[in-house]
Amino acid sequence: MISILRRGLLVLLAAFPLLALAAPGQSAHEVIQTTTTRLLSDLKSNKDQYKADPQAFYDALNSNLGPVVDADGISKSIMTVKYSRNASPAQMQRFQENFKRSLMQFYGNALLEYNNQGITVDPAKAEADDRTSVNMKVTGNNGAVYPVQYTMVKLNGEWKVRNVIVNGINIGKLFRDQFADAMSRNGNNLDKTIDGWAGEVAKAKQTADTSSEKTVK
Repeated sequence: MISILRRGLLVLLAAFPLLALAAPGQSAHEVIQTTTTRLLSDLKSNKDQYKADPQAFYDALNSNLGPVVDADGISKSIMTVKYSRNASPAQMQRFQENFKRSLMQFYGNALLEYNNQGITVDPAKAEADDRTSVNMKVTGNNGAVYPVQYTMVKLNGEWKVRNVIVNGINIGKLFRDQFADAMSRNGNNLDKTIDGWAGEVAKAKQTADTSSEKTVK
């Protein structure tokens, strides 16, 4: 399952920095649609540079993620009310930073393997006042087409990404379950779980790499 997630998500992280360039007042669909051409062009132009300096690539993705993603909402969703209600602001901030950094590293190498096969945004649909979804289809390196759904929320007049579902895999739920499991293993020690989050994601990456090798045809 995680290998499918990894292959399907590799293009989404490239889209996040470009989404930050969207003009204020755009619809959720326009925010996604107008980034597609920029995304393909950016990958084609900068891939060699990114491969030569992966850490700079991770840092660039991480620094640009903030304006686009509802990091606070996502972090609370991953922790769930059970844990987030007892977390201090400092703990929440630390988890947000650890989560974004580890996510960049998890998918960064996979992103560099993407060869601009294609991204198609589905036609626009009616949008609610403060919550909607935008669908797209991503063609992977193996030719398979992965359906992607962005869950977006409007905060202070701007649409931000709250969750992503790739090929039927709910990323928010995936990491929510992972966090709960880590808390259980750590005796409900929140600081230990937050500080060890990169290790948790590294385990998932190892699983993904192993699964990918097994599924190569």
